[in-house]
Amino acid sequence: MSADDIQSRPLLRAFIDRAQQFPPIHVAVVNAEEAHVLQGMMEARDAGLIEPILIGDIAAIDALCKEMGFDAKDLRLIEARTEEQAAEAGVALVQKEEASALAKGWIHTDALMHPVLETLRVGQRVSHVFVAEVPSYSKLLFITDAAINISPDLGIKAAILQNAIDLARLLGVETPKAAALSAVEVVKPAIRSTLDAACLSKMAERGQIRHAVVDGPLAFDNAISAEAAHIKHIRSPVSGEVDILLAPDLNAANILAKDLEYLAGATLAGIVVGARVPIMLPSRSDPPVARLVAAALAVLIHRMGQRP
Repeated sequence: MSADDIQSRPLLRAFIDRAQQFPPIHVAVVNAEEAHVLQGMMEARDAGLIEPILIGDIAAIDALCKEMGFDAKDLRLIEARTEEQAAEAGVALVQKEEASALAKGWIHTDALMHPVLETLRVGQRVSHVFVAEVPSYSKLLFITDAAINISPDLGIKAAILQNAIDLARLLGVETPKAAALSAVEVVKPAIRSTLDAACLSKMAERGQIRHAVVDGPLAFDNAISAEAAHIKHIRSPVSGEVDILLAPDLNAANILAKDLEYLAGATLAGIVVGARVPIMLPSRSDPPVARLVAAALAVLIHRMGQRP
């Protein structure tokens, strides 16, 4: 990773700078015997953000460290032969307060999240948030939920949205503006997401969703562009100023995030919130800066805590 990679993403870089003011946190890396995951964890260690605890096949992890030129003698290694054993070991470290965050290694997300949901959930809902810096947009975007909740109903969407609001506020956005997205910007009973979006907007007005301005339904263009909203005669306090994009389902959120990454040059760092500790779900295709920012987010969530 070059200095230019970080300097070209000043909004995300600020999280790394803030996190480096704190001592590193211990992160349990579940099934660590994968090169890209190991690379990301070691980069975060070198940046002073984390101290990784590597869980998995110790012989394979040790061999991979040697192959990649990492010195494993100062690392804590924990033997686990199966995905289930590795996930249980990671959760146990959290329960014993020996780890302050979890990171997904070479393990299926559902295998990792099953023991998390059973023992570590603290909020109404565990959900995933992408924090995205897009060169063509003036501030960060928080995109949810692209990894955990597949087809959320209204109640689940409200909890997912509150998680994203709490995260945005923790990271410095005092009163986030959130758009409940759909394909159109008017309520159509045949399109369920428009009904949910309208309800979420009213729930925010009545205080059922806290500390944010929420509007919807809004199509993506109307959320991002005040000009597009004006052309369509939409009056919204969110249009052109949106911080949080709540997608109608996991498919839509995932496609939106990857479209922004691969077509609009966005850098995205993902984090799972709503559990006792933050959880990183790195992808093998993540650039180094995204992995570092995800680690920084985990540090900030742990050190600063979620606001009520």
